[in-house]
Amino acid sequence: MKKDNNKLKKIGAWVAIIILLLACCMPMFFAFGNGENAQSYFKASLAVAIMVPLLAYAMWMVYKLLNKNKKVADSDMENIIFDVGKVLVKYEWEKYLDGFGFPKEERDKLAKVVFQSKTWDERDRGSEEEEYYIEQMIKEAPEYADDIREVMRRSGETIEMMDYAETWIRYLKDKGYHIYILSNYSTYMLEKTQDELTFLKYADGAIFSCQVKQIKPEPAIYQTLLNRYHLDPEKSVFLDDRAENCEGARKEGIHAIQFESFKQAAAELEKLGVK
Repeated sequence: MKKDNNKLKKIGAWVAIIILLLACCMPMFFAFGNGENAQSYFKASLAVAIMVPLLAYAMWMVYKLLNKNKKVADSDMENIIFDVGKVLVKYEWEKYLDGFGFPKEERDKLAKVVFQSKTWDERDRGSEEEEYYIEQMIKEAPEYADDIREVMRRSGETIEMMDYAETWIRYLKDKGYHIYILSNYSTYMLEKTQDELTFLKYADGAIFSCQVKQIKPEPAIYQTLLNRYHLDPEKSVFLDDRAENCEGARKEGIHAIQFESFKQAAAELEKLGVK
């Protein structure tokens, strides 16, 4: 059906081009006429040559206006689901940690017990108060207790929105796609950074792990998203920087793209008809 529609569009385009060419050539044809009505024919054809392109342009602008909020015809996708960290925002904990100027031994230890720990990942579930997770980290390096607390207190500084994020979301939204957020995000981090996530105002819905006490790649969180917003997984595509989270989405029937860069992700979306 889509191939037939494309074929008809191509035929229609060629017909329109031929009509425009004929309209533009008519004045030249009648300009060399010698009959008594040649002058009238010339004026009429000149008016047609002027009016046809103007009408064609007007019709094109009306078509664009009427189709502003329609999806690309070749796409089966209706829903674009975004992870946040390293997709729509920078998450540069290494740079952030280096900024404290800790000695290398302490820096490496803090990296291990804070950002590279299971506690950090579990913190995104939001089952406990922030102090609980800090205490768990301190148990692993009690000699650095004060520094762990300071690193955690300022951890919102690891987040910075990508320069393309809001523009990309708005573009897809204007194309008629429904936009959703599915992100592992702690309660504390969300409180500290939510105002910076300006793309959220364009989202049709958002699931942050801390709010539902579920984390990717557990099946439950994908089902929560699908059920809450009544999404068809076959018409949904998920973008995440982690392979395991993409695989988790695929197991629930959702198309998934492992995000590497804006250019790469946009190209992968285009393969699915999202342009």
